[in-house]
Amino acid sequence: MDLLRLMLSILLPPLGVFLQVGLGPQFWVNVLLTLLGYIPGIVHAVWIIATRGETHRAAAH
Repeated sequence: MDLLRLMLSILLPPLGVFLQVGLGPQFWVNVLLTLLGYIPGIVHAVWIIATRGETHRAAAH
């Protein structure tokens, strides 16, 4: 599932963040970053997916 989120984050960064964290503050930060520049939105989305994914995997074990 993380691979799908990463691919979606490259195409539409807020969608990848939404699938990872929902409509929280990180989603709105990503929307703002994407509007200000596409590349910062992608970097933020990949960061959120990578860091939140590790946290969720560690909690599951």
